[in-house]
Amino acid sequence: MLFITSQSDHVSMYKHIKQTFQSEYKGRSDEYKSRIIKWNAEPPIIRVSKPTNIARARELGYKAKEGVMMVRVVVKGGTRKRKQAGGGRKPSKSGRYFAFTKSSQSIAEERASRKFTNFEALNSYFVGAAGSRKFYEVIMLDRNHPAIISDPQYSVVASQHGRAFRGMTSSGRRHRGIIRKRYGSHSMRPSKNRLTS
Repeated sequence: MLFITSQSDHVSMYKHIKQTFQSEYKGRSDEYKSRIIKWNAEPPIIRVSKPTNIARARELGYKAKEGVMMVRVVVKGGTRKRKQAGGGRKPSKSGRYFAFTKSSQSIAEERASRKFTNFEALNSYFVGAAGSRKFYEVIMLDRNHPAIISDPQYSVVASQHGRAFRGMTSSGRRHRGIIRKRYGSHSMRPSKNRLTS
């Protein structure tokens, strides 16, 4: 028997997957807890066979084809503590704790790019948190793979070397104040990691 699914069926399926993940995270279901326990025992940067949240991965450009890799990265949250307050006693210099200007999601993309040097970070998304530890899954593209080079969408992205470090991903554009040009975001532009080419 042949089942024919329309485009509306796929839309409703991905919408249901997103709602399921949101309810698991808000309600801290048993599936979510077991997933977090397993991830805590794994290395901080690990390659995974398939995306945990396929609906969100598809929205960010994921395709199940050769040359595309998923990497799960854990980032520890919190502020940065300076060892000794120096440089005078100005209010901006005399503090001990400072918040990161980059988001933890951008830090996860950079760590994945440093781990796999022949890959470029396409995008990333949040998959869970345990205490101060946040888990992200990063979509990576092999810039030298024939399947990526022949793909009209991926070939442009793969040619952009150092996407995560230059703030060219969705997370990077967000903390650079490019995606949402609201009041207060003008102080982010030009950012420290503004594009030079």
